[in-house]
Amino acid sequence: MKKLKAYIAVSLDGFIADHEGKIDWLTGFPNPENTDYGYADFLATIDTTLMGNSTYKEVLILSETFPYPDKTNYVFTRDSTLTDTPFVKFISRDVTEFITHLKKQTGKDIWLVGGGQLNGTVLEADLIDEMIIHVIPVALGSGRPLFGGIPADKVFRLTGSKTYSNSVLELHYSR
Repeated sequence: MKKLKAYIAVSLDGFIADHEGKIDWLTGFPNPENTDYGYADFLATIDTTLMGNSTYKEVLILSETFPYPDKTNYVFTRDSTLTDTPFVKFISRDVTEFITHLKKQTGKDIWLVGGGQLNGTVLEADLIDEMIIHVIPVALGSGRPLFGGIPADKVFRLTGSKTYSNSVLELHYSR
């Protein structure tokens, strides 16, 4: 059975994007050692990505080419008229039912890329197995919350942590 893993960065106050949906605070954060924060190692553990449509659009803006061509990529959207691309399948049916079925398949794990609404829906449905959260020492004051403001009372256990030289804190949580 596949695990569903969130690998994501948040501000000190728990936002994944500013109030306009921008992540300049993240992409512009100093990284003098050019660390990838374990990204390459994490990518080697997954064969599937899940993201909301707004996150997908942001991914396309940030990269000249689609960054996960070797993965199976699903984008959740309310727009059932979108046409699949060579690297992305658009899903407009029930999120929790789809992911529950996906987790039962064999293969590597699944990356919950985001955004907040999808994160919240999946958390509420109790489908997240692990979270790797990078806390960036920037306070935004407002923005898009990690779990989209969807209330969920779920308990995770801290299984590891790492502090980087630029004060980024990596936290590993499991169910």
